[in-house]
Amino acid sequence: MKNLVILGAGTAGTMMANHLRPKLKKADWNITIVDQYKTHYYQPGFLFLPFDIYTEDQVKKVGKKFIPKGVNYVQKKIDQIFPEDRKVKLEDETLNYDILIIATGSKIAPEEVEGMKGKNWHKNVFDFYTYEGALALRNKLREWEGGNMVVHLTEMPIKCPVAPLEFAFLADSYFEKKGMRDKVKLTYVTPLSGAFTKEKSSAALGYLMKEKNINLEIDFAIESVDNENNKIVDYGGREVEYDLLVTIPTNMGDEVIARSGMGDDLNFVPTDHNTLQSKEYKDVFVIGDATNVPASKAGSVAHFEAETLTDNILLHIEGKPLKPEFDGHANCFIETGKNKALLIDFNYKQEPVEGTFPIPGLGPLKLLKESVFNHWGKLAFRWIYWNMLLKGIPIPLVSRNMSTKGKRL
Repeated sequence: MKNLVILGAGTAGTMMANHLRPKLKKADWNITIVDQYKTHYYQPGFLFLPFDIYTEDQVKKVGKKFIPKGVNYVQKKIDQIFPEDRKVKLEDETLNYDILIIATGSKIAPEEVEGMKGKNWHKNVFDFYTYEGALALRNKLREWEGGNMVVHLTEMPIKCPVAPLEFAFLADSYFEKKGMRDKVKLTYVTPLSGAFTKEKSSAALGYLMKEKNINLEIDFAIESVDNENNKIVDYGGREVEYDLLVTIPTNMGDEVIARSGMGDDLNFVPTDHNTLQSKEYKDVFVIGDATNVPASKAGSVAHFEAETLTDNILLHIEGKPLKPEFDGHANCFIETGKNKALLIDFNYKQEPVEGTFPIPGLGPLKLLKESVFNHWGKLAFRWIYWNMLLKGIPIPLVSRNMSTKGKRL
């Protein structure tokens, strides 16, 4: 028996277990997936929790129910990877592997900025990238009477790069619906030179910030959070005051990557951008947020990666050359509030452009345009996630590589 070990039972790890189990003979391959947490979270739903759009039960389920039969599910903490010895040390046992898939994800690291995780953490300084943070923020917003709300992005890369903007747009809609928009000054603070991470998107969609009366502070490299005076300070001495700060802290890979000496400065694993094989170890593959590939850290990207990675692991087992196929394909809905959303579809080389999706010329979804259809698509993704994505079921009409058909290039 040979051993394939998957570290992490989040989106990417669970998908790989579902892809690989039917394709590897049980008599030949033992598959084990390791994760210390019992609960599987639908992380895109954290965006909606603060605004009472989703409930707690809609964003979490027991993770084990999504692991296929024939896969060993080990709920233990991962202590360290020893890639030279092809071993993984858990809290009380050691696993040997012939192939390792690292799907350990990423997490927020508010401690990276002085004062961010200080005395006001989850009091008037919040994140919404964690379940606990999103719930605490929901409770705060239910009683908040207004003032200066600052939505702040610390640095890239982060999970779902458009989520901070979506939060600002949904906040505008939320306060308007509550009849208190005139009592809230909304400011979006970013280290980037524009509101959007992609230049063409930023140019095409800048009108949304003005339309929603959201102030924009760009090129803001945060140095600290001043909890005494309720302001954030950048390295140039610029200050932005807040009554309520919603921040996206630095995102980092799992600490096990640092302990194993396998990551970069942010604990992301150096990974071949197209094959998803570790650059250092031929028997190690990386997927999802754990990689350092310059693609969005999003569920759709992990879905596209999983299809390519499955093929490449089978080729690796057969001793054949890997396919340099993954093109950085990402497909993201951007909630803009008031039951509308945008859709962007892009890859490593192609920025988002206008067009139709998924059927060229027909849609029904419009690219880089606000529509109600796109909003419905965003909400429908939750069902697709639980019922198709995690189970490794292909999404009809959506290819792993970005198609240029229907796009105005």
